[in-house]
Amino acid sequence: MNEIRKYFPILNQEVNGHPLVYLDSAATSQKPVQVLDVIRKYYDFDNSNVHRGVHTLGNRATDSYEGAREKIRKFINAKSTKEIIYTRGTTTSLNTVASAYGRQNINEGDEIVISYMEHHSNLIPWQQLAKEKKAVLKYFELEKDGTITLETVEKTITDKTKIVAITMASNVLGTINPIKEIAEIAHKHDAIIVVDAAQAAPHMPIDVQDLDVDFLGFSGHKMCGPTGIGVLYGKQQLLEEMEPIEFGGEMIDFVDLYESTWKELPWKFEGGTPNIAGAIGLGAAIDFLTEIGLDKIAEHEHKLVEYAMSEMEKIEGLTIYGPRDPKKRCGLITFNLEGVHPHDVATVLDMNGIAVRAGHHCAQPLMKWLTCTATARASFYMYNNTEDIDRLVEGLKGAKEYFNDVF
Repeated sequence: MNEIRKYFPILNQEVNGHPLVYLDSAATSQKPVQVLDVIRKYYDFDNSNVHRGVHTLGNRATDSYEGAREKIRKFINAKSTKEIIYTRGTTTSLNTVASAYGRQNINEGDEIVISYMEHHSNLIPWQQLAKEKKAVLKYFELEKDGTITLETVEKTITDKTKIVAITMASNVLGTINPIKEIAEIAHKHDAIIVVDAAQAAPHMPIDVQDLDVDFLGFSGHKMCGPTGIGVLYGKQQLLEEMEPIEFGGEMIDFVDLYESTWKELPWKFEGGTPNIAGAIGLGAAIDFLTEIGLDKIAEHEHKLVEYAMSEMEKIEGLTIYGPRDPKKRCGLITFNLEGVHPHDVATVLDMNGIAVRAGHHCAQPLMKWLTCTATARASFYMYNNTEDIDRLVEGLKGAKEYFNDVF
């Protein structure tokens, strides 16, 4: 994995006089030269709108844009490219399902089930839908280590449940949820399952057919791709039955003065000029991840988490949140240092060239469950190594000493 670092030019810099240690990939990953070069090539040689023209540049752009869709299909093992919708990111993907599917299928008294560990993007859309439709919003209870048991799932989902929306991997706790088993239980009650895979898609293999999920969303920028591009996967039958929520160019078939018809999937959900360079960049990122292997990336991160937890737990007064078993969590560790605000911890680490995230991580209900207002988070990716973790541990020790001396 040390060889991989050479593909990420941004890592070869100093921050505040120290070599950069980037531990914020859960917020956004860095981009390899393979992705940067493809985006630059598009703008240098192929810049044109897609689907609309018959000239050479337009054809090349369309081929690359739709070629990336096929790469995404293979990446998550969808049945058809009709099931792959380009969006701006996971937030848009989840909002699309809540608006286009939820408003058509949720009625007063129906249940929507989510968990306390959801990112706001997989909480607020369902919260608002429940309020609009006078539905019941329910939550899976968490175990003390931040996991969900299948017994809890069985107890919470009922015949009134119409939608189960859950993260595949928590952006705070790192918890990896048993999506396949939850989907099976949901379907037993004729409910659909919607999966937030923003923290999972960059780090572990996903097979939507094996998992039998109904909808799944993820973002390009967390998986070595550019910002502003994401994916909504949906089973074709469900997407066919849904009405689009954005109208305009690109998504129409025929327009009359008082009636219009829509294009077939996937384009009926892709109104307007799309993020062409973003889609092509995401395709290049998928090529890069596939060449390395998601299994290898997951194995590398499990080792880093195991090493980091063993070293961080030696620091007196440091609390780690989430499962202790590295195999039950993705490549991040959220923590607090006793007596020191996480923003102060992050500031001191930044002074030493170490980038971590601090705040509520767009998960305020989970912060309430953890009985804290904020945490610090170190998140790892393929380009991190044990030396980065050693720097983090030394930085945390330095922060503790600094604030002990000050206060």
